[in-house]
Amino acid sequence: MIRRLNPETVRAVPETFRGIYTHAVEITSPERLLLISGQIGLDRDGVTPPTFDAQCHQAMDNVEAILAAAGLSTADILKVTYYLTSAGHLPALTAIRQQRWASSEHAPAVTTLVVSELATPDLQIEIEVTAGR
Repeated sequence: MIRRLNPETVRAVPETFRGIYTHAVEITSPERLLLISGQIGLDRDGVTPPTFDAQCHQAMDNVEAILAAAGLSTADILKVTYYLTSAGHLPALTAIRQQRWASSEHAPAVTTLVVSELATPDLQIEIEVTAGR
């Protein structure tokens, strides 16, 4: 069983983030658990788009392809960790998350970190996902 927790004793999730964030996800008896390594904005041909938005969409495409290969979907995402190279990308990340992965019933637990650099200097985002059902 999977249960999302937003207790009244903790700061309420702001309206803007309700479909894309929950304080905790409890798993008591998963049938399946998938741990996805950090996905970057690198397409199948090894091309990295120059903009943050394009890299974010590509990294999400990569996550969705791995979920599909495992017979899962974005509704099965339990936890996401975003690594950004600039805090200035936070508004764009929020908008893209709301567009692509928002779900009032299935909002994941989320951590977002701003780091000085990823594996190569051209990378602006990396997305790590835990999914299950």
